[in-house]
Amino acid sequence: MIQLSLLGGIASALGSRSSFGKVLALMPTPNETEGPFYPVKDQNDKDADLTQIEGHRGVAQGQHIIVSGQVQDITGHPVANAVLDIWQADANGRYRHPRDPNPAKPDTNFQGWAIIDSDENGFFRFKTVIPGAYPASGTWIRPPHIHLKISKPGYRALTTQMYFPDEKHNKTDLLLNAKSAAEKSAMIAKNIGQQGNLPIYEYNIVLDLLRK
Repeated sequence: MIQLSLLGGIASALGSRSSFGKVLALMPTPNETEGPFYPVKDQNDKDADLTQIEGHRGVAQGQHIIVSGQVQDITGHPVANAVLDIWQADANGRYRHPRDPNPAKPDTNFQGWAIIDSDENGFFRFKTVIPGAYPASGTWIRPPHIHLKISKPGYRALTTQMYFPDEKHNKTDLLLNAKSAAEKSAMIAKNIGQQGNLPIYEYNIVLDLLRK
């Protein structure tokens, strides 16, 4: 009886340690629709500076910003060399897309599309402008947002949208408000300071693992 009691106590203690030792998984960044304006015409310049097109003297209109962050997996490990495919509207709310119905004048000095990689520690950084809000329908104004596709073998490919804090149209956006409070928090970037006259927005990305 004493031996059984001791064995039971040891098993119970081991079970407790096992439960305490579990690593809580991070919430994957929520998926979002790609939208209708993914670039359809290839371009030579898809580097990390969207505010200037190679060969153009002019620079993009609007508030120039830096977006930086880290790609991790759900266990908190950095994801090196993930491919980030980034596209967005210009400061006027107009995409570089032939079927964008927005009557706003396109900014011909805005690159609009970038494809970059995260570094060996999962970090990424790009320069762009705060995109303009634009009408998605007669009653729906889309808030400023940036589209991202993130991929790497071994991880679930992610298509999502990054939103900006304190934007009035966030409160009425049909896509953003279909998300839970935790999901909204993960999709809205944080303003973390300045680099010279450039606001810096932090947007971290969590990829799910492919299940075997």
